[in-house]
Amino acid sequence: MTAAGQLGLHEVLPAVLASLGVSPGQTPRLTLPPVRGAVVVLIDGLGHDLLVQRSGHAPWLRSQRQRTSRISSTLPSTTATSMASFGTGLLPGAHGLLGYEVLDPATDRLLNELSWEDGPVPEEWQPSETLFERAAGGGLDTLRIGPGFFDGSGLTRAALRGGRFVAADSLAARVDAALAALRAEPHALVYLYWGDLDKVGHVHGPDSFEWGAELEALDTELSRLHAGLPRGTSLTITSDHGMVYCPQESRVDLAHVPELTSGVRHVGGEARARQLYCEDGASADVHAAWTAYLGDRAEVRHRAEVIEEGRFGEVHQRNLPRLGDVLVTLRADHAVVDSRRERPELLALKGLHGSSTAAEVGIPLVHVPA
Repeated sequence: MTAAGQLGLHEVLPAVLASLGVSPGQTPRLTLPPVRGAVVVLIDGLGHDLLVQRSGHAPWLRSQRQRTSRISSTLPSTTATSMASFGTGLLPGAHGLLGYEVLDPATDRLLNELSWEDGPVPEEWQPSETLFERAAGGGLDTLRIGPGFFDGSGLTRAALRGGRFVAADSLAARVDAALAALRAEPHALVYLYWGDLDKVGHVHGPDSFEWGAELEALDTELSRLHAGLPRGTSLTITSDHGMVYCPQESRVDLAHVPELTSGVRHVGGEARARQLYCEDGASADVHAAWTAYLGDRAEVRHRAEVIEEGRFGEVHQRNLPRLGDVLVTLRADHAVVDSRRERPELLALKGLHGSSTAAEVGIPLVHVPA
């Protein structure tokens, strides 16, 4: 679901495909001028508000402000869900990657949709054609550039399969790979992913010196990428979600609040967007307990309410059991963690995302025409 009238992340790649002369299988709301080649860069964790607030670290991106608009990420505003919407052109209820950790009904255990450890067959979990498959099938040289461990990973196979994959570690190497590919075959779709800004924001916080330094380095490489593009090639830059700083004192640890775990079989989602899978007949009591304890720190909803509100778009029948019985989105800088099962490294993260605040859902879309 996106804000009324606002473009969503799922609408970006269809518009780019159409500009390349390939039917995206839908009529894009966003119309881009025709081009011979296109580069799409997705920067993990670059929220629109963060870009505005820290624009002093990004002179090239700042110079593109007239070509920059604010669009909406997915709900939850988390990487696995957003990447699936980006890669398929579908809302979460249709593609079925509905959170960081969701229930796999076949095994009655939580699936981490980011790591995909011991997960189901990705192509069965998400069977819809991806836009990269459609691009390759439409005759475009289709290239995806990212870290080597992404190639063949569960999330890649579920959400981003199609075309060729080129592994490159540094951002400079990824930019070099993109430019080399376009010089060799100008009629191409090149997708480049960069995740270090998100990592720095998690570890140090999005308001940190380190985050600003990473943005500066990123901005330099984006400028170089743009300068080196062959004639007739557009550049589109977007993100998967924003981020907020959540101090430790604003966190509730389920290990110390037993009334919040009574009747709960699995605690899924993540710290800013919890999905609670309840024991039979317990969802009303769980809803009441979480509502009473968290008060105005969170929005607590039954699954049926969230579906009726359209927050995930239309939810396909096969995806319904993956959603929690009770869904909790945290407000302001609050979070719910679970030290009973979450690693200390995860509990120590300063920057978080997943909820529905403007800082997390609002993402930039920069389009530089050919």
